[in-house]
Amino acid sequence: MVSILRTSSTIRSLLPRASISQFMDSSANASIGGSQRLLALAQHLRQYKAPSFPEDIVEQSIEESGGKVVSQVGFPESATPIGQNPEIFRPKKAAVLICLFEGDDGDLRVILTKRSSKLSTHSGEVALPGGKAEEGDKDDGDTAKREAKEEIGLDPELVNVVTVLEPFLSKHLLRVVPVIGILHDKKAFKPVLNPAEVEAVFDAPLEMFLKDENRSQEEREWMGEKYLIHFFDYVIGHKKYLIWGLTAGILIRAASVVYQRPPAFIEQNPKFKVPQDVSKDTVMR
Repeated sequence: MVSILRTSSTIRSLLPRASISQFMDSSANASIGGSQRLLALAQHLRQYKAPSFPEDIVEQSIEESGGKVVSQVGFPESATPIGQNPEIFRPKKAAVLICLFEGDDGDLRVILTKRSSKLSTHSGEVALPGGKAEEGDKDDGDTAKREAKEEIGLDPELVNVVTVLEPFLSKHLLRVVPVIGILHDKKAFKPVLNPAEVEAVFDAPLEMFLKDENRSQEEREWMGEKYLIHFFDYVIGHKKYLIWGLTAGILIRAASVVYQRPPAFIEQNPKFKVPQDVSKDTVMR
């Protein structure tokens, strides 16, 4: 996926800074078991409160701004007047699962997939398990876990949802909510891939998305605003993967929240604006 839109232009987290690092460092306390470290991490992540997606504020904001278009992702309003009978653009909802577990070396790892090459969009790209919300989903956590089960056979009962991050806007203007979940028993997860959607499942260390290693970037522009797309080269076993775009952006954000520090590189996420005229063919470049 291509774009990296966020509701917040600054890195922030409400987790206690003094104690979070001790359960991220597997060698810090040998007497603490892996499952206990994950429980402690889950407890602290539950204290994080992401900025809410301002859907309920949009119409009020339009009225108060004298008939200007207000961004749906919390960015500054545009100067484009709204017509007499405006049809407010509301992105379709989706959610992805950032499923974290403890690796054999005590590092925190995240489950990723390689999309099927037969898919019409983003074929063969690396992604987080997830997809569009469906009727019957209680919340974003439900959506993310249901999609993960459909794609890779991950039993929802194995995943403990602890928090959600602020929404991102995808290339095709989907509102994507990253859901952070903890997989306490990695051995209980027996991947069953849906070949129509997924070609492979693998995992990567979460902390790599804060390091300026095996990373490149491209500058893009959207409605006059320049921003950066990040690319991470990753090798596991004898396989090489490229993690980039929306997936990379979400993981940079997740790692910043979990590890309580910004990345070692400039993200450059601009304040994008939603265009006045949005159709099914509108795509961010």
